[in-house]
Amino acid sequence: MRKNRIPESRSFTPDRMHVQLVHESENVKVMNFNLKAGQEMPVHSHNIDGELVMVVLSGEGELLGESGVLDSIAAGDVLICEIKVPHGVRASKDMSLVVTIAPPI
Repeated sequence: MRKNRIPESRSFTPDRMHVQLVHESENVKVMNFNLKAGQEMPVHSHNIDGELVMVVLSGEGELLGESGVLDSIAAGDVLICEIKVPHGVRASKDMSLVVTIAPPI
């Protein structure tokens, strides 16, 4: 078993979203996304089968889809979707997410 303390490794970049690889194997990829207020992960999708899980560790913002804002999100929320479904986020307060993708892309 491997342990990683994401809160200690969080880093924010003033001009763009900061992404840190936490773990990658043939089965899963785990990343830490950190967004300053106003930054976003643009809406995108991947043309493969699999699932995406986003856990909001801190902050607040909006879940984005093809047609715009889908819902508000905040610390403690767990978002799950197929990788093929267009998805993105926008931070209204500094936000930290753990994103898990299986299988990894």
